[in-house]
Amino acid sequence: MRADQLTDPITFHGEGPVFSPSWGGLRLVDLFAGDVLTLTGDGTPVRRHVDTIAAALRPRAGGGAVIAVERGFVLEDADGTLTRLPEIWADASVRMNDGGTAPDGSFYCGSMAYDQRTGAGSLYRLAPDGAVTRELSGVTISNGLEWSPDGSLAYYNDTPTGRIGVFDWSPETGLTGLRTFAEIPEADGYPDGLTVDSAGGVWVALYAGGAVRRYTPEGTLDEVIEVAAGRVTACTFGGDDLRQLFITTSREDLAPGEDPLAGSIFTATPGVAGLPVKTFAG
Repeated sequence: MRADQLTDPITFHGEGPVFSPSWGGLRLVDLFAGDVLTLTGDGTPVRRHVDTIAAALRPRAGGGAVIAVERGFVLEDADGTLTRLPEIWADASVRMNDGGTAPDGSFYCGSMAYDQRTGAGSLYRLAPDGAVTRELSGVTISNGLEWSPDGSLAYYNDTPTGRIGVFDWSPETGLTGLRTFAEIPEADGYPDGLTVDSAGGVWVALYAGGAVRRYTPEGTLDEVIEVAAGRVTACTFGGDDLRQLFITTSREDLAPGEDPLAGSIFTATPGVAGLPVKTFAG
């Protein structure tokens, strides 16, 4: 299968697409611009600048969004008001990168060093009451966190490892038992953002691989969607029936004119529905 181009190149480093009826459609981030983009019905992006970095976002139960910014979180109210929560760390060499909402309504987001040095990142949990805890340390590039349909598993990428990982998860114990779910040969690209469909399949974006792959709940590769841009960053299901897969791409480290469609959003209809986005309860 080959993805269709939905937009022109509209981002430098497009990431974190999320489809929510509360937003009227698709939002994503242009990470290094610090912008949240809302895609209107005709595909025109509307930008909002929120911070030096805008890394990831999810809808809030009462409207608006939780947004991971450079060193912490910002809460957007339904009327658009932004409230900045206290910074989690002071080290200016480390930034937030990617995250997702757990079945209990908490928001997890992981970090990485700007220079991608080994082990500088962590994975944090923002509870609905605003408390922040570090759930995992020693991560290099924290990416792609999403839960299985029954909520018992959470899939996770530390990109340079070349592995899709999986945790056990429960509201009482949180994330435990990290292990390998599937391995990506280096020649095929690096596991970046991911999403999970209603049948439990795991869709992973391959950075420097020009593709999105689906793995069965058993970890077997069974679908490849080719993308006409090499730096594929993330994917999510959306549309009224959650059957449209939206795919983001990046122009990071590309020369002018190189990979001309990089920074565009692509779509595919792979024949399976996604899961409704989980909202942050705070």
